Amino acid sequence: MTHDPHSNDAAGAPAATRPLPRSIAVFTGSAVGASPAVVEQVRAFGAALAEQGITAVSGGGRVGLMGALADSALAAGGRVVGVMPESLVNSELAHTELDDLHVVATMHERKARMADLAEAFVALPGGSGTLEEFFEAWTWGQLGLHTKPVSLLDIDGSWGSLVAMLQDMVRNGFLAQRHLDGLIVAKDTDDLLDQLSSWTPPQAKWT
Repeated sequence: MTHDPHSNDAAGAPAATRPLPRSIAVFTGSAVGASPAVVEQVRAFGAALAEQGITAVSGGGRVGLMGALADSALAAGGRVVGVMPESLVNSELAHTELDDLHVVATMHERKARMADLAEAFVALPGGSGTLEEFFEAWTWGQLGLHTKPVSLLDIDGSWGSLVAMLQDMVRNGFLAQRHLDGLIVAKDTDDLLDQLSSWTPPQAKWT
């Protein structure tokens, strides 16, 4: 389900416009994957964030799609802030040209710090780590622990099977429709920014 930026409220008025987030936590792979087209679209997304003046909050790595996004945003004059556990810094995976690199003790601290630094979250193609980060941020929103938009950038249909699984969860009674409706699923960068500008948080799970 994709949050519709053109939907009307109960009175029939267009959805209100909200400012774009000043910072977005970007979850994506530490591998580049098998598709050069995906790499190019991730780089284009990094450049688009820079053009919009949006800080990219990343895992701080120089490898894979994470590194490609950071390199592209920096080359376009954008700001990139990384958060990385000390154990990975010591393995020489840290990007050395970021505007700021927060070194933390654990992976748990990494995710918490990224959440504190970001006003929104987006998952680009990636593996199990990307999914874990995405689901934690989205679950926190469902529980009312934050009211920040969470999104999937569906580059080349990369999240189609995941969205189908989430729809099955709704049908089977394990996920509320309003929470799936509140998840932004965007086909490209322009679509993502458009939806971010009209997003409103769904009612929290236990309210």
